[in-house]
Amino acid sequence: MSRAKGKVALVAGGAGFIGSNLCDRLLAEGAEVICLDNFQTGRSDNLQHLASETRFDVIDHDIIEPLPSELRSGRTKITHIYHFGCAASPPHYQVDPEHTMLTNVVGTRNLLRLAEHMSARLLLSSTSEVYGDPEVHPQREDYLGAVSCTGPRACYDEGKRAAETLAFDFLRAKRADVRVARIFNTYGPRMRCDDGRVVSNVVCQALAGDDITIYGDGSQTRSFCFIDDMLEGLFRLMDSDRAIGIPVNLGNPDELAVTNLVDLVVKMTGSKSRVTFEPLPVDDPRRRKPDISRALELLDGWQPAVNLEEGLNATIAWFQDERHRIAQPMFADAPLIAAAE
Repeated sequence: MSRAKGKVALVAGGAGFIGSNLCDRLLAEGAEVICLDNFQTGRSDNLQHLASETRFDVIDHDIIEPLPSELRSGRTKITHIYHFGCAASPPHYQVDPEHTMLTNVVGTRNLLRLAEHMSARLLLSSTSEVYGDPEVHPQREDYLGAVSCTGPRACYDEGKRAAETLAFDFLRAKRADVRVARIFNTYGPRMRCDDGRVVSNVVCQALAGDDITIYGDGSQTRSFCFIDDMLEGLFRLMDSDRAIGIPVNLGNPDELAVTNLVDLVVKMTGSKSRVTFEPLPVDDPRRRKPDISRALELLDGWQPAVNLEEGLNATIAWFQDERHRIAQPMFADAPLIAAAE
């Protein structure tokens, strides 16, 4: 309970996959938590178990709008801001690309100004997408990326690059204390089945007995980090006094081809699903693997500890429980879009 005791944490995007798990972790370690979410992609179901928690509040708000007066008034002294306030998968962020870009630029500015006003530390959740379809492998933080500024993913990719620019500008001007996490593919309980991420797509299609969709020839690679490992990395980064002024990759460096992931999920679920192939989406990265040397050095030796089979077991069990709790069509309609997150 002592690790986060004394923290008053604002979690923007706190009803989402990573955000809601982060709220749980903060509360378990003694913090007071305010969840700020417009529920565009976040789900109230992710927070229902916290309804009676006295150290937890929810504010329904879109961060591209001026922040609510109850946050800016200073009546509650926010000490830490976790910025996860953006849709993170192509089917969601491409629905309204203007809103995605504004979330990353205007929303980030609003939260940075709140951090400045409150003298709070802000952690920006950036992304491996800032590297685009990388020409350098694995990806180090000093790699400038190969991002299309005109493609269908640009609203997110370039939006996150702009958000990093704002964060470091505030830091250089001594206006806010910031940390920047470049998050690689994360998976685990509370993913949405319709989010287009490769793990959720494959698991949901396998459990429903539907055809499992592979985009391209399946040789493209991802590196999958279980949510518990990601949360530990985020906690260490937020608390680090050594990781100031530089982005830090957080992810699992174990690289896996999509076809190998499909084979493993089919085996673990006992699914009879067939595998079908669809064209690779525009600008979809061919390879993705983080170099986590900087995290190892600056975050007290942090590295992922949960192996893929262990993490998939927990994820599959969660989706199985979801299937029993809600209507099954949700699992039959996973979109035909691949995601790098």
